[in-house]
Amino acid sequence: MVPASTLAAGSVGSVETRHLELPGPLPLDCGRELSGVRIAYETYGTLSPARDNVILVCHALSGDAHAAGVSTTRSAASTRDGFGAEDRDGAAGGALGWWDGMIGPGKAFDTDRFFVVSTNLLGGCQGTTGPSSLDPATGRPYGPDFPVITVADMVRAERAFLDALGIERLAAVAGGSLGGMQALEWAVRHPDQVDSIVVIASTHALAPQGVAWNAIARESIMRDPDWQGGRYYGTGRRPDAGMGVARMVGHVTYLSAAALRDKFGRRLQFADDIRHTLTEPEFEVESYLRHQANSFVKRFDANTYLVMSRALTYFDLARQYGDGSLARALETVAARTLLITFSSDWLYPPQASHELHDALCALGKPSELHLIEAPYGHDCFLLEEARQIPVVRRFLHGNAAETAEEEVP
Repeated sequence: MVPASTLAAGSVGSVETRHLELPGPLPLDCGRELSGVRIAYETYGTLSPARDNVILVCHALSGDAHAAGVSTTRSAASTRDGFGAEDRDGAAGGALGWWDGMIGPGKAFDTDRFFVVSTNLLGGCQGTTGPSSLDPATGRPYGPDFPVITVADMVRAERAFLDALGIERLAAVAGGSLGGMQALEWAVRHPDQVDSIVVIASTHALAPQGVAWNAIARESIMRDPDWQGGRYYGTGRRPDAGMGVARMVGHVTYLSAAALRDKFGRRLQFADDIRHTLTEPEFEVESYLRHQANSFVKRFDANTYLVMSRALTYFDLARQYGDGSLARALETVAARTLLITFSSDWLYPPQASHELHDALCALGKPSELHLIEAPYGHDCFLLEEARQIPVVRRFLHGNAAETAEEEVP
């Protein structure tokens, strides 16, 4: 437990993750349905009597329901284990929510005004039904028998969860990366239920290069003999080697060449000269990636990684809703849209946000685009919180221009 004295101003305090079982079966895009779906979630702030102040925040590939505050049950492994996390968080990192800097009193998602809800995604491994959960039909973990899901399925689960809470309408849906995809899906699928969306470092469809990197990460898991066709639960063997490589690959794609150069350069890890070894890290950047891999496999399930990675590569608004046309797919959107993108993000590049913004503006939809110059690559959406906070606050408080494009210094 982190002492209260270590918390930053504006913390939501101690938070416990709760669970809710959906009352009925959940239909999926693949044609199957899941029964007994359990959703892990947290809430911050106070629900208004009219139930009209709800913001749903959606996490990225490896996140969970613990988005803000200090977890009462958090282990040492943390979703905040990315680039610069130890320098940023210190001893509090293991218990802090993954978007703690953005959620709380006076922050971007202001809990003095809004009731913020965060869930672990369908297919997850942190309390929501996923491949590591028990299949009620067999009493054993689903493993590879868990359905292949889509972002639309994730949103279906979120909609069913909110129905169970008695929440019909959302003031906003917000998220970065895969979370931003969910926000876009909400706006297209439920246009009459969402007032605004905040889409950060995301896209309407992952570029081929991103699809390729995700394919390499999945292959590294599936080619690990300890994956055992996905049936590794209870065997005493897990595909940690393949999973570690997948994390290394993914983590590099989240960064930028400049960020890696500035943090590591070509500095050697253990000596003043090379040691002529193939099996041990020679450079600081190699040691860092091994550390990332070792931390990640302690907290994340390999089958869940496969499911999440496939879902985000399937996401394509133009294909799903526009017969190949992004403009046609966005015709039904009624929500005000805030797009935030980062100059050094080559995995979810600014071009994708510009395409979304231009399509929305051409349709006469209220859209606001902010390009932030920052060197950290895709991880900027977690690292550059201070520069995002005023942009998001203005937007959510209704003080932003309806159609704007701006570069944030």
